[in-house]
Amino acid sequence: MNISIFDLSIYIKFFVSLCALVNPIGMIPIFTSMTHHQTTEEKIKTNLVANFSAALILLISLFFGNSILNFFGISVNSFRIAGGILILSIAFSMINGSFKNQIKSKKNSNEDKKKENISVVPLAMPLIAGPGAISSTITWSINHSTWINLIGCSVVITFFSFFCWSCFRAAPCAVKILGKTGINIITRIMGLLLMSLGIEFISIGIKSIVSSFLG
Repeated sequence: MNISIFDLSIYIKFFVSLCALVNPIGMIPIFTSMTHHQTTEEKIKTNLVANFSAALILLISLFFGNSILNFFGISVNSFRIAGGILILSIAFSMINGSFKNQIKSKKNSNEDKKKENISVVPLAMPLIAGPGAISSTITWSINHSTWINLIGCSVVITFFSFFCWSCFRAAPCAVKILGKTGINIITRIMGLLLMSLGIEFISIGIKSIVSSFLG
């Protein structure tokens, strides 16, 4: 299989776009805040399940995303607004401390469910494989629909998930440095940032829908 320099540039641009949309390094404090109550083994499992789920979501989006949205009559902008609302709800709970209390109250009675919720929602989706990453992946699959490009983009998604896993794997070092007070402060700050991100998703979705009607 001969891959031209142009093809390699496509894959590099795809990886850079995912990094820009998700910002894995900037998400390290978020991962730390959401998993500071877990043991080391639980954090490792949460990290693995979250990134595996995110990779699976992006791969499904790459191969079937456009068909799934068309089948249900859902636009990417509507999906972006829904993801923004979900992010807003998470941000509110992080700011007022209810997110932490909800996790603690469920820890003894529903441990397995709690782990699943943290790993898949909100870590895998919408924080890693969020509306931006999913819509970008679907757009990429439409613009580069050959099997060679789809396989190349699949490799990029796998490498991107490994990169996110590596960033989150370094999160325990941040816990030791920051302590409980630092984690609480970062939780509030990250809640504000998440709230801004959710509003941004919603505003972009609304603007796109309005412009499509006006256009």
